[in-house]
Amino acid sequence: MPNNTKTTHSRRKALTYLAALPFFPADLTGSEIHKREMSVQHPERKPPLSLNLYSFNQPLQEGTMKLQDICRYCAEEGYAAIDPTAYYFPGYPEVPDDTFLFEFKRMVFELGLEISGSGIRNNFSDPDRMKRQQDIRLIENWLAASQKMGIPVLRIFAGSEIPNPQDKKKALGWMMDDFKQCADLGARYGVIIALQNHNEFIKTADEVIGIIETVNSPWFKLHLDIGSFTVKNVYEEIQKVIPYAVNWQVKELVTIDGEKVEPDFERIIRMVKDQGYVGYFPLETLGPGDPKKKLVVLKQKVITAMDRVFI
Repeated sequence: MPNNTKTTHSRRKALTYLAALPFFPADLTGSEIHKREMSVQHPERKPPLSLNLYSFNQPLQEGTMKLQDICRYCAEEGYAAIDPTAYYFPGYPEVPDDTFLFEFKRMVFELGLEISGSGIRNNFSDPDRMKRQQDIRLIENWLAASQKMGIPVLRIFAGSEIPNPQDKKKALGWMMDDFKQCADLGARYGVIIALQNHNEFIKTADEVIGIIETVNSPWFKLHLDIGSFTVKNVYEEIQKVIPYAVNWQVKELVTIDGEKVEPDFERIIRMVKDQGYVGYFPLETLGPGDPKKKLVVLKQKVITAMDRVFI
């Protein structure tokens, strides 16, 4: 069951954030889109693990591994799903032909896996409207591809960091129109748009909530990246935004007081359980080192935490 007190508190924080931005609508208090249905009683269960294939970014970029190799690895390691970032499909940013998409979908199914999501790279903080429209077309192309492959979620970004508060407010003005276009396209293709908090344009949970509640669409939610909340208390930030999350990136490090440290996975899993999140839990490892060895360690830590919380 979700924690309504926490969700209400998040909405109040969102409205406080939005009040400082005159171009946002003020009548958000009636929005119930991101509350979980109180009539739905989900049985307690561990979130199934997925793997974000960005974990294998280096071998994929170097060509020493292919998408198919990593899918087989995920099946062998007992993951329930994969999150294949679109960058690794041949010809990106162009979409491969249907033959490739359908063969990939078939292979994943025959390996006993599902696809928990995918993602592209866009920059809606760019003041050039034509470039932003190009990104929207890119998103639409990959929404169509996601639909064909049965991918339920496509993650996008807000954009590059803008340190100047006035410039940031101005960018948010045009950005909201871009996000709303994306939400409408998501509804058209039946694929949820998930905004990733990537510690660039978006820095805090309140910013995430402000944007998502303003877009106000069931097709526009959050891709919760635990490694990208660096400004405030990371655990408080995660707790605020779980009700808006439709997918995750569970990383091996978080930032506390400016230092990269290992997450308290048990604390995070307890929040997941308490707030009723029932989706996938994709893992991601970054930085130097053999991703296979690092993922064995990360996966075991997350499983151990789940075993302690879901008794």
